[in-house]
Amino acid sequence: MTEQAPTSSRKTSTVSIPRTVGRIALGLALAFAGTTHLTVAREAFQAQVPAWVPLDSDLVVVLSGAVEITLGVALLAVSKHRVLVGLVVAGFFIAIFPGNISQYVTRTDAFGLDTDRDRFIRLLFQPLLVVWALWSTGAWAAIRRTWRRRARG
Repeated sequence: MTEQAPTSSRKTSTVSIPRTVGRIALGLALAFAGTTHLTVAREAFQAQVPAWVPLDSDLVVVLSGAVEITLGVALLAVSKHRVLVGLVVAGFFIAIFPGNISQYVTRTDAFGLDTDRDRFIRLLFQPLLVVWALWSTGAWAAIRRTWRRRARG
């Protein structure tokens, strides 16, 4: 019984005002970005689709926009499963990272990123988005708890 008390108090500490604000902000940002995939920034997003992707770049942009909107709404609405949503959002950010790398390597101008320096700096933000998704949903803490339990045997 004494082991469960610290676990449950740690679990509750994954829900806080800063994390909730961070989750909501990330959800709104994803929903907004997804909407721009389908509307005003569609062409700019097409420029990021690597040439080696075997699908039509517009289809990739439309599908990724729909996924971003879905993930954004999930971050806003699915608080009961926020850890799972956080893991999926982090995975999405990792999955789209090759597009950012491609933009840097191919020196493709899009979103006002018209220098190698600007495109490189953008690459540094992708890991921050992964951390943001994991932290704001409590997924980071859940992963650490799992590792601790496994380490104890």
